[in-house]
Amino acid sequence: MKLGFAITCKGRAQHIKQTLPRNLADNPLAKFILLDYNSPDDLLDYLKSAHAREIADGRLVVYSTKEPGPFRMAHAKNLAHRLAIREGRDVLCNLDADNFTGDGFGFYLEDMFRLSQTDRAMFGHPEMFLWARMVQGQMKRGVSGRIAMTARAFLLAGGYDEKYCDWGPDDKDMNVRLARLGFLPVEIEGQYLDAIHHKDGLRFKEYPHAKPATGASQEQFYPPHACTVANFGRFGCGVVYRNFDFSCPIELGPLPTRIFGIGMQKTATTSLDAALNILGFDSAHWLDGKWAVAILREMRERGRSETLERYYALCDLPIAILFRELDRSYPGSKFILTVRDEVDWLVSTRDHWSYAHNTFRKDWDKWPAANVIHRATYGQTHFDAETMLSRYRRHNAEVREYFRNRPNDLLIMDMTRGAGWKELCPFVEREIPKGDYPRAYSAY
Repeated sequence: MKLGFAITCKGRAQHIKQTLPRNLADNPLAKFILLDYNSPDDLLDYLKSAHAREIADGRLVVYSTKEPGPFRMAHAKNLAHRLAIREGRDVLCNLDADNFTGDGFGFYLEDMFRLSQTDRAMFGHPEMFLWARMVQGQMKRGVSGRIAMTARAFLLAGGYDEKYCDWGPDDKDMNVRLARLGFLPVEIEGQYLDAIHHKDGLRFKEYPHAKPATGASQEQFYPPHACTVANFGRFGCGVVYRNFDFSCPIELGPLPTRIFGIGMQKTATTSLDAALNILGFDSAHWLDGKWAVAILREMRERGRSETLERYYALCDLPIAILFRELDRSYPGSKFILTVRDEVDWLVSTRDHWSYAHNTFRKDWDKWPAANVIHRATYGQTHFDAETMLSRYRRHNAEVREYFRNRPNDLLIMDMTRGAGWKELCPFVEREIPKGDYPRAYSAY
């Protein structure tokens, strides 16, 4: 596991001077990504002089943004976390400028996430995230923002909700949304939770309007809401500069909310799923009938799907026939239409319905999930060449028409013509990997 501590700072150089040296010493193998959010004090001068060695050896990376205006907490955290991912970190821990980690916190996090990874692979247990429960009277205020999660969890959630443009319960909101996504909340041990004590005057210096009235809770100031995926791809965007090189701007643009493969079945959707996983996307493709039916019903009944939201990319039925609903519910997503020669498609589809060719065909008679999906797709459960071909043609035409004026949102991959990495990678903004584009097939 590659751990990155994501730190944000604006006007808190006096805290960084106390916490950063200790935190670096207490976590000798972790990488620290510190975002200077246009800090008006001597933060950069201090980092240059006091931590030149750590910056040179890569243990500390300093990014700066010239973002004008007050400190936007959720936006700053999102920037720092995205930059940690850019630095190759796959476990991210938010660390407020006034927080001390305690000795060995980095080793503790790596052990916890390694255990979570093993439990997930061997026993199917849910992936965890770690959060800080602030025990009033026993802990100092300010530790509640300590949340550790995988890069996968951060991206699935859409980052911290940037509706919290000043000081608010962005951390509590993130905890709730991660739990909704199926991640298991685990409390951070108290020995690792410590912070510099300071009064609310500093906490609300840049936005006094956000200071809760006496007796009011954060939740009263910002009522909780029911969303799970926040920001719809527009989070942690902005221009930054790495390690004081202000001649070389780095722009972080929007990310796809989700990636949907909306080609009909038997159009190399299994290959697309394999390709997306190779490129580092958490992709799913017909895990089982119950899974597919759950997505169909949740989307049609509630307009969103908790089952679907647990993956970043999805292919195959019922995703294909839900492309309009998915576009409305998950704006900012990218869509990939795989197509093939229609005669070849029809032959492959006929074989899919054949007991002789499809070893799973007999299961449709016992567990009707496939029939539910086929009825929703074709209006019937038996194979009929004219009906199937008509539906295939109509689906492809409807997708093309729907995205007619949105070329940046739809990629059409003609698999008969050998489409592969050179079409897919620029669309999802990934470098072309070594090796051929996968040609995966169902187990017939």
